[in-house]
Amino acid sequence: MMTQLDKIKKLNEILLQEMPEYRIQAMQINADDYKQQRLFLRSLMNLREPMPISEEFLNLQDDFLTQEALEKGIVHVQELVPVVENICIWQGDITRLDADAIVNAGNTTMLGCFLPCHKCIDNAIHSSAGLQLRDICFQMMLEQGHEEAIGSAKITKAYNLPSKYIIHTVGPEIYDKITKYDKLMLASCYTSCLQVASEKNLESIAFCCISTGELSFPKQLASEIAVHTVKTYLRQNPETSLKKIIFNVFKHEDYEIYKEVLQNLQ
Repeated sequence: MMTQLDKIKKLNEILLQEMPEYRIQAMQINADDYKQQRLFLRSLMNLREPMPISEEFLNLQDDFLTQEALEKGIVHVQELVPVVENICIWQGDITRLDADAIVNAGNTTMLGCFLPCHKCIDNAIHSSAGLQLRDICFQMMLEQGHEEAIGSAKITKAYNLPSKYIIHTVGPEIYDKITKYDKLMLASCYTSCLQVASEKNLESIAFCCISTGELSFPKQLASEIAVHTVKTYLRQNPETSLKKIIFNVFKHEDYEIYKEVLQNLQ
């Protein structure tokens, strides 16, 4: 029976057959160091362009990622206690949540992050979901024929994540002062995701902190827009299938911000 390390090494070898230019880097990695081998696998997956994927790779990848998700620990959203009404805050890795949908803050290409092991949520979600995600996003964008608009959203399967779906949205990037347009586009991200989830009759959705990382939207203002938009949508759409909304945060600072904003907007 293959160990998780055996699976990683085999997956790396298959990818290196496609991308031999990275064999020099592979030779510099300790063959029995799990962490180094895992980071190298993630790097290769991040770098890999959309292209056909062998059944051998997918079967092994899916087996590995499913086991890895179990080892990380799956968080059951039905057990999360709401802060107000049906809105929760949860601090941690969004890829552990078994929500009907988790939200990915992507870019206009919708293909995921190509920077090896980058700390953005786009990279984390694609790395944990598997290569099928980039492939289906590529097919979806090829059919669309143009890049994704800021403030819009699209849904895909979640593949090897505990969630059923991933809703991809493109948030505004802040270069200087925040404009009215920036605020409207951030609100549109949340509304678009909620609409997509409702159209799929989903009951739970977990939002990441859209645009507040690499795109530099101020956290306090972004949380106020997020909470206000969600509460407004729920009030204006009482027939929605959504029963639990989760604001997922990674840092304690963000948790405190969302908690205060939610309590103040009751």
